[in-house]
Amino acid sequence: MTAQDTARKAGDSDALEHLARVGLVAYGLVHLLVAWLALQLAWFGSNGESADQSGAMATLVEAPLGKPLLWVLALGLIALAAWQAAEVLRWRSGWSASGKQRTKALRKSGNALIKAIIYVTVAVLAIRFATGDRKSSSQSQQETTAGVFGWPGGQWLVGLAGLILIGVGAWHIRKGINKHFLKQIDTSGCAPKAVTLVTRLGQIGFPGKGIALGGVGGLLVWAAVTFDPSKARGLDGAVNGALELPFGRILLTVVAMGVAAFGAF
Repeated sequence: MTAQDTARKAGDSDALEHLARVGLVAYGLVHLLVAWLALQLAWFGSNGESADQSGAMATLVEAPLGKPLLWVLALGLIALAAWQAAEVLRWRSGWSASGKQRTKALRKSGNALIKAIIYVTVAVLAIRFATGDRKSSSQSQQETTAGVFGWPGGQWLVGLAGLILIGVGAWHIRKGINKHFLKQIDTSGCAPKAVTLVTRLGQIGFPGKGIALGGVGGLLVWAAVTFDPSKARGLDGAVNGALELPFGRILLTVVAMGVAAFGAF
């Protein structure tokens, strides 16, 4: 059996599909919680939790049945990552093709790989909080950045990572503007009102997520320029930095609503 056959069999697994659905709902829930924390920060000040994925996990772990919920969330996200890994293998046969077919296969594989990495990262964060490790995402990113600075060319690598994040953010914004997100879903059996709702959520959500990613990338670039890992403060740092700008509270509210729309999408 080839890798493509294995990937196709895995992708067609009902059990994996159901778990992946759980993971997709969990991923949306994390974004909704991040948006809520950002809104709280904008209008009521900090409640002690960072306005990022770690803050969302901290909110969940303190809820009734929070730890079991985090384990379910992590399992669903791992299944979602496995689904995306199967997609990478599914498109592998097109890597050796030529022209547009090869370009499409590489693009699809790259998108699936990036999504798989993101889902695994959030799953690991959920497992950490479920097992009692409540280190914030900002602190982890600062420690990682400091470690990379010690590598040969580490300063350039950190800057490159920041530029990539800015590029991914711009890609999200473009995706929301040109409605390319509609290619990800099948709306053929949906009522017109449902299609309109999904379209509006995507038009608001993808640019909102893009702006947030761009902010995180900008902090990484600034950390590289200043050779100061403490500047790499992740999403929580970007959110707090937005409050220092003119009309920062309004800007943060708009971005939070965008992130919430992305979670709902």
